[in-house]
Amino acid sequence: MIVRPRLVPMLALATALAATAFAAEAQTRKDAAVIGMTLEPTGLDPTTAPAAAIGEIVHYNILEGLTKITMDGKVQPLLAESWTIEPDGKTYTFKLLHNVRFQDGEAFDAADVKFSFERAKAEGSTNKAKKAVFDNISTITTPDPYTVILTLANADGSLLFRLGENTAVILDPKSAATTATQPVGTGPYKLGDWKKGSSVSLVKWDGYRNAAAVKLKRVSFRFINDPAAQVAALLAGDVDAIPRFQSPPSLKQFQGDPRFTVIVGGTEGKTIVSINNRKKPLDDVRVRRAIAAAIDRKALIDGAQEGYGAPIGSHMVASDAGYIDTTAINPYNPEKAKALLKEAGVALPLNLTLTLPPPQYARQGGEIVAAQLAKVGIVAKIENVEWAQWLSGTFKGNFDLSVISHVEPLDFGVYADPKYYFGYDSAAYRGLFAKYNAEIDAKARLKLLAEMQKLLATDAVNAFLFQLPQFSVAKKQLKGLWSSSPVFANDMAAVSWQ
Repeated sequence: MIVRPRLVPMLALATALAATAFAAEAQTRKDAAVIGMTLEPTGLDPTTAPAAAIGEIVHYNILEGLTKITMDGKVQPLLAESWTIEPDGKTYTFKLLHNVRFQDGEAFDAADVKFSFERAKAEGSTNKAKKAVFDNISTITTPDPYTVILTLANADGSLLFRLGENTAVILDPKSAATTATQPVGTGPYKLGDWKKGSSVSLVKWDGYRNAAAVKLKRVSFRFINDPAAQVAALLAGDVDAIPRFQSPPSLKQFQGDPRFTVIVGGTEGKTIVSINNRKKPLDDVRVRRAIAAAIDRKALIDGAQEGYGAPIGSHMVASDAGYIDTTAINPYNPEKAKALLKEAGVALPLNLTLTLPPPQYARQGGEIVAAQLAKVGIVAKIENVEWAQWLSGTFKGNFDLSVISHVEPLDFGVYADPKYYFGYDSAAYRGLFAKYNAEIDAKARLKLLAEMQKLLATDAVNAFLFQLPQFSVAKKQLKGLWSSSPVFANDMAAVSWQ
């Protein structure tokens, strides 16, 4: 064999030059971004399915509503340019933007708003805001193509916020039926492709009303549910950012790496041990209180979240208006837990199943919860499931215990629905919630909200754990990502390379 010793270094040099050229091109182009996500949604229609992962892709990118919720939780105009509210709090008049089109060329006007809201409140609607928002709308009138008047059965001081959630996005009648697979909206991006099990890509829509302000021409959302794989993808440059990073133990590594920016913010996530209130002996409040008393929130936050996360005692987080601290109602007390189980006549060990979806807070946190429950005689057998299984099983009421973070803002209305998956059936709570919705006076509403929080804690509907923090890890040059999530969205029109 004849060896040409100069060939290997020449090939190596050529390869290096090619790699350098590619890297340089990637750095100068800066018109695309790859965003890592933990969960893949089963569909892309947020008006018919409950998964927060849907909003992370489509909300504010493809689909828009009348209002927009900003990163700091404030409400601003979006498809509605302005609005007025009658003194009784029951009539809202919205003035719509002119000259807005859907991505298929259809014009946007008041008829689309009327259609979307009537669809949301129709018989058989699976919109998760149906009961809380849309069933309260008595009439929808459209006196002209750019005016919508909503008349409510009961005053709702949170309506403008609710209309900024992904459940209230506006769809066109011609394309609404296929939104789950081919969403068509008025936003700055169109659906590119969806590679099931891998990624969803969006492409900039040149027909957007403010297209010049949108810097990224392509955005890809890549699904990586394993925390270790998320770390590897960031380090390898396979993704540019993970706005909701799932590996708290790795934060210090990225904080010490000059290539990355790490931001710790908050979410609306109320992380709980959800309890099936329909099943015996979990239908006994003493058993539910025993479960709550067996769990050391601080140890859980330290062990599963590297110390990040504020303890909660009910279904609200500290950043919510009207929040009160109810953690003292069910404090950590394993001896009290044992006494409550004995008082309830529960034979030990009590064998239950603990169903855990993929997120790290659930899987790692669930192991700590199971170990703590075991110390009081509750044997929680862990069952790890994928997200689709959790939605089709646990969320349908087929479970004993689960660990999950409810990320929808101000979603305490679910406790007024006995058919909701954890099956809390309380006439007292429903009465308070009805009074809260009907009340116009701000101070009176806050007082009722405090009573509702105390009742949920006293009834130990679920074991309330902690506010889910948001860990954002991104390449240092990528700017504009949300540091906190009042709603789970990725507003990619605001993102650019520096």
